[in-house]
Amino acid sequence: MTSTSSPAPVHFKIVIDAAAPHAQADFWAAALHYEVEDNSALIGKLLGFGAVPAESTVESHGRRAWRDLAAVRHPDDPYQEESGTGLGRRLLFQRVPEVKTGKNRLHLDLHPGEGRREAEVARLEALGASVLRQVKEQGGGWVTMADPEGNEFCVH
Repeated sequence: MTSTSSPAPVHFKIVIDAAAPHAQADFWAAALHYEVEDNSALIGKLLGFGAVPAESTVESHGRRAWRDLAAVRHPDDPYQEESGTGLGRRLLFQRVPEVKTGKNRLHLDLHPGEGRREAEVARLEALGASVLRQVKEQGGGWVTMADPEGNEFCVH
C-alpha cells in the first residue's frame, strides 16, 4: 500500500540585504511589531567551543549578536529556544558590501487596518521611513515608502 499524503509546506524566511543589519532589524521590528531575535545563547555556546571567532559577533541590545546578520520574528510564532531562531514569519537582514542601486524586485505590503493608513504612515516616518509617493487608483490607494536603507514597501 502506498502513501498518498502530500508533502509538508515549505518553510521560508525573507532575506534582505543590508548595510546595517541591526539598524534594519530594529526598524522592521518596530514597524511590524515583531521581536528582534536573541541568538545570544547559541553564540555564547559557539564562542565557548571556539567554533566561531569573537570578531563575528557584536553587542546589540545588551547581548551578543551576529555581526553580519540580524533577524526579526512574529512574537506569536514558535522559535528554537537554544538558538533564538524563529520558525514562522521572519525577516533576516544580512550585511552586504554593495549599496542598493535599483528598484526592489520584491517588497512588503503592510495592511494596518481600515482607516489607519495615514496614522501608520506617520508612525513609520517617525521610525525613519520616508514617503516616496501616494497612489490613488480606481481600485484603491496606498502609500509607497522606503525604509532607512531605501527598500521600498507599501502601506495600504
